[in-house]
Amino acid sequence: MPTHEVTNQVPPLVGHDVAADPALLEGLRRHGAGWAEDDLHALGRLAGSQEWQERGRVVNENEPVLRTHDRYGNRIDEVEFHPYWHELMTVAVEHGVHAAPWADPTPGAHIARAAKLYVWGQVDAGHTCPISMTYAAIPALRANADLAAEFEPLLTARTYDFGLRVPSAKRGLIAGMSMTEKQGGSDVRTNTTVATPAGDGTYRLVGHKWFTSAPMSDMFLTLAQAPGGLSCFLLPRVLPDGTRNPIRLQRLKDKLGNRSNASAEIEYENAVGWPLGAEGEGVRTIIQMVNNTRLDCTVGSASGMRFGAVQAVHHASHRRAFGARLVDQPLMRNVLADLIVESEAATTVAMRLAGASDAALQGSADEELLRRLGLAVSKYWVCKRAPIHAAEALECLGGNGYVEESGMPRLYREAPLQSIWEGSGNVAALDTLRAMARQPATVDAYFAEVEQATGADARLDQAVIGLRKELSDVDDIEYRARHLVQTMALVLQGSLLVRHGVPAVADAFCASRFGEWTGAFGALPPGVDTKAIIERAM
Repeated sequence: MPTHEVTNQVPPLVGHDVAADPALLEGLRRHGAGWAEDDLHALGRLAGSQEWQERGRVVNENEPVLRTHDRYGNRIDEVEFHPYWHELMTVAVEHGVHAAPWADPTPGAHIARAAKLYVWGQVDAGHTCPISMTYAAIPALRANADLAAEFEPLLTARTYDFGLRVPSAKRGLIAGMSMTEKQGGSDVRTNTTVATPAGDGTYRLVGHKWFTSAPMSDMFLTLAQAPGGLSCFLLPRVLPDGTRNPIRLQRLKDKLGNRSNASAEIEYENAVGWPLGAEGEGVRTIIQMVNNTRLDCTVGSASGMRFGAVQAVHHASHRRAFGARLVDQPLMRNVLADLIVESEAATTVAMRLAGASDAALQGSADEELLRRLGLAVSKYWVCKRAPIHAAEALECLGGNGYVEESGMPRLYREAPLQSIWEGSGNVAALDTLRAMARQPATVDAYFAEVEQATGADARLDQAVIGLRKELSDVDDIEYRARHLVQTMALVLQGSLLVRHGVPAVADAFCASRFGEWTGAFGALPPGVDTKAIIERAM
């Protein structure tokens, strides 16, 4: 006799279209990129397939390996990846999730790219790091017109061409970033790496970098102290004459998450670099890259929330306990609906900021002002909510969610990264204060945006009034920065949902996020239409 039979287990969630996400598609159309919907669905069907979900699992279980030397003792400084990593990178590049929009003048190209990052990141978040770096590198690269003319066409090309070769001889390039040093962290002005002019327009860099994102990239943007102050440089791994630039990979970081991707400590041993911008203008140059990667942090966190919410709803729709499906039990409905509300608020604001970024590139000064403040605010809050959201979504699966096979532990480990990358919570909160102080017009742009919803929901109106009062009090404002930025983020999300979201989601958000809210999931008040909300993730 068999000892048992398997019952009441949930079928795998595969064979679906990840892009069939109402909040994402509504944002895509609303901000002028509806023309990309067919391509987005094609990518979404790949992302939801068993084949590609399996690739995402495998690359996280077969991590990159550092090869400092070959079998003969020659220094090679290479990172070896599982073949699936390169397949994931190929799909991302061919679908233009990297720097392709910079070569596309079509209005909405950057919005479409953000939506694709959101969708494809649900297969594996790790490989989206070099994809994001490559996207963000272009504005900083343009600080040197000659380098931009040479390398921008290759960075935007839709061909993934892995391998250590002269950049100009390749069909496509990937860029990385190397700023952080062990003594300074986010305080890059304390960097000690030295850049000495070589007399031929190049510099020689000597120093150590504590975190180098995607060390297998073809080229890196880095900061170093030149005679004129902290400056930005472009360093290729292979020099024009075919010799290797002396960029030594010391070790790979053993990280909590992001396991499929490599992050390294490196040494510059008189490495050759070309300047991007003038000496002393390093922060001003590199911040253009940072602003774009901060948008990707927000998009990536929203992507993870959507993945977690869908997994939780799928499980609850098939699993039975105490005589009923979990999804039909009132308290579970409250939790699931709340997870979806948080997810849709994150997606909606991420798409709004992608829209602002695209419009700013088209020349809109007002949208640039909104982007400047809205991105700092949302980077703080959306990324801060992602780990809490992942933990609650995991719990919806019970013990099954705590097991690696469910995929939820990987989501849980991945979630904190976006909050740390490109400035932790305090850095993002202080950057918000800095933006308001240095560019008061950003505050006007923010309120012009949120007050478009005035009169539509009394709870939101009161929150706006309270926010204005809080902003008028500058005493201890740095001490209160987190609470202030949280309120700004909630008001921005609430205004967008009231104006553009479905009534059930907007009502649940305003009823729970404004007033006495603890931040815990599953505390939506009575009267919220949980059924209509949960259907958004089915």
